[in-house]
Amino acid sequence: MLEAKAQFDGPEYPVFTRIAEHDGKIYIDLANDTWEAVEISPVGWRVISDCPVKFRRSKGMLPLPHPESGGRLEELKRFLNIPDEDSWRLMVAWLLASLRPKGPYPVLLLQGEQGSAKSTTSKALRALIDPNTAPLRTCPKDERDLMITATNSWAVSFDNLSGIPVWLSDALCRLATGGGFSTRTLYENDEETIFSACRPIIANGIDEIASRHDLLDRAIIIHLPPIPEENRKDEAQFWAEFEKARPKIFGALLDAVSAGLRNIDSVHLDKLPRMADFAKWITACEEALPWPSGGFMEAYMGNREEAIEVALEGDIVAVAVKNLLEEREIWEGTASELLEALEVFIDDTTKRSVAWPKNPRNLGNRLRRVATFLRQAGIEVEFLREGHDRRRLIRLKRENVVRNVRNVRNDLQSFENTGLEVRTICGQRADNADEVRTKNENSLSATETLKDKGLMDAYNKADNADDKIPIQSNDMQNHLWDILLKLAKENHPGAYEPLKTLRIAGVTLRKSGKGWGFKAKIGDLFNTKQDFDDWIRQYVTPHKQAIKDLFDKLEEEINNVNSTPEVWEL
Repeated sequence: MLEAKAQFDGPEYPVFTRIAEHDGKIYIDLANDTWEAVEISPVGWRVISDCPVKFRRSKGMLPLPHPESGGRLEELKRFLNIPDEDSWRLMVAWLLASLRPKGPYPVLLLQGEQGSAKSTTSKALRALIDPNTAPLRTCPKDERDLMITATNSWAVSFDNLSGIPVWLSDALCRLATGGGFSTRTLYENDEETIFSACRPIIANGIDEIASRHDLLDRAIIIHLPPIPEENRKDEAQFWAEFEKARPKIFGALLDAVSAGLRNIDSVHLDKLPRMADFAKWITACEEALPWPSGGFMEAYMGNREEAIEVALEGDIVAVAVKNLLEEREIWEGTASELLEALEVFIDDTTKRSVAWPKNPRNLGNRLRRVATFLRQAGIEVEFLREGHDRRRLIRLKRENVVRNVRNVRNDLQSFENTGLEVRTICGQRADNADEVRTKNENSLSATETLKDKGLMDAYNKADNADDKIPIQSNDMQNHLWDILLKLAKENHPGAYEPLKTLRIAGVTLRKSGKGWGFKAKIGDLFNTKQDFDDWIRQYVTPHKQAIKDLFDKLEEEINNVNSTPEVWEL
């Protein structure tokens, strides 16, 4: 009788996993034996034992630490293999997004070679929001297993993926933005079981694990550098130090969540990106974050541009479309005519491959899938019906200067790939390196581009005394630049001026599995990434071989360093 009354006559409450929202406040289940939770409001946070919302706990859930006030998010840095400041901001942003009860959530993709702490970084991040007895999982065998995992935990994390299959890519997109899955109930003929979830996701792997455009559009992609052997720690020591720092780091995250609740209604972004709710939430939290206002959006937009470039470079249809519009502003015709026009820009091997569309219908489908990223790269794709016979047409229009896919990338691009088969400078074509140099000699020098940017004084001071070069916020970057400029003076003086200009402009040196490269800092000198790419083509590409040699020498210098190992601590 009592069981029947409880089941049918008692009040019904919604049940949550780990995180919930109620009356404008966020509640986080600490999952400890005393059923304590954290209550976060716009004025602060506190630990409570009588929580107004109901939580469920699955078998694998582990308790979060008792948060401590007075912590600083910078304490987290020493536990993460962070390549640069932008990556640090994006990792913190993912954590803060994961502490919000409502999605959509960005998909965090950690990529790097063996020994880059991908798994350790994934575990540390998850331990701050949803610790679990099995923090990292293998690739699920089907969507049903994925949804069961999501139903029984708050965060979903996958370890050491070798690419993401199409079905899983689509399923992760649905899970990140909110979606459902239904299947027949076991031992029933006409009943179905429905799973519905929206969850934060981490995945790591050595390869470029995501290739589908819709997943890349929702992703934060961070490339982790390898950790030098002299800086490695044994796991017992690492996790002991992390557990000691975790309560204060968790408290600092809660401070930022409280700031987000306080400011979210007043946030206004001039331009909303694909994950608009995520962008607004992190911007609202910036009051309590260790970087200037607007720093997150700068890092996030740069990361999105990189994702777009990766997607376009890996799509042979997009590559052919971009090459088609190198010589014209607009192209219009049927899908059959477009297929014929694009085949001029591919070789026979590509044409015979399964990746190349074999008929006009497949080409149209491929263009629809890549249209979003092409639009952000300056190419508009329109599908039209014109004339009395309503003939189907495709119109390709170049809105801005379209960069060749072989041009310099914003991030993680080896200088082996920075040369252009047909170089474009100031809107003019140059078919060989000598012609590029001639055009450079007739144009402004690298330093003259600084005159209108308010940076010439800094350059002149640096020209008189190298130690007056404005230092960057990262000690490792300063040390790398010191070595590179010294090598340039000694071995390739012609490359010294553009390299020094890049340093003053805040450009950082990055290394990936593909080699060394430059990462733009959008700000004083480069207003957009297009400015950066154009500048690289004009002033750096002519010195391509020299700078490649300098990067090789830089690598030798790093390998020979036995002192001050903290310089290489990432």
